[in-house]
Amino acid sequence: MPLNSLEDHPVLGGDPDHPGLVRIYKDENSPPDYFENSWHCDATWRNAPPMGCVLRCVACPPVGGDTMWANMAKAYADLPEWVKQTIAPLKARHSIEASFGARMSEEKRHALKAQYPDAEHPVVRTHPETGEKILYVNGFTTHFTNYHTAENVRYGQDYAPGGANLLQYLIGRAAIPEYQVRWRWRPNSVAIWDNRATQHYAVMDYAPTVRRMERAGIVGDRPY
Repeated sequence: MPLNSLEDHPVLGGDPDHPGLVRIYKDENSPPDYFENSWHCDATWRNAPPMGCVLRCVACPPVGGDTMWANMAKAYADLPEWVKQTIAPLKARHSIEASFGARMSEEKRHALKAQYPDAEHPVVRTHPETGEKILYVNGFTTHFTNYHTAENVRYGQDYAPGGANLLQYLIGRAAIPEYQVRWRWRPNSVAIWDNRATQHYAVMDYAPTVRRMERAGIVGDRPY
């Protein structure tokens, strides 16, 4: 798929009349959802995640349903120097199976993973245009793939708490308010963001009312 074209979503689906347009429609009868209300960078489970996204509000509740974004370049810049040195060589897995696939039957979940195997990305990516260093772990990240080295692990039991705790610490950086902006939606308002340098969170505080959004993800390239 060429860069800067639009991509469909294998689970959320797309508009049959408008390829690349994903409808995120919620109403009074929608079940509780955990796909949106977590800090994430869209589709990092792809080998080449989208470089940017566009989101338009079709209908929104009178109160609530905001979207928040976090600046992950700033989140990286403020890390202690020893953490930067520790994570500089690290890579991590990003999984659609462990996120969107979790509520599927085992057969469907395995088929989803076969179609979209876990992607491996650097924990710190470089923005291809600005050269900024960006903290690149989020809700789709499951584990580090090269943490178990002599520098980090003295004994086997060091691996689980060491790697897991570090990953959760890094993922939690997006939740720091000083890195965030919050957008209050109105009908026909549009947000465009750089999916390489931010994470976002759709606040699920509007039930039982209607929230209808339309999203387009722009094909990107592989992080480095």
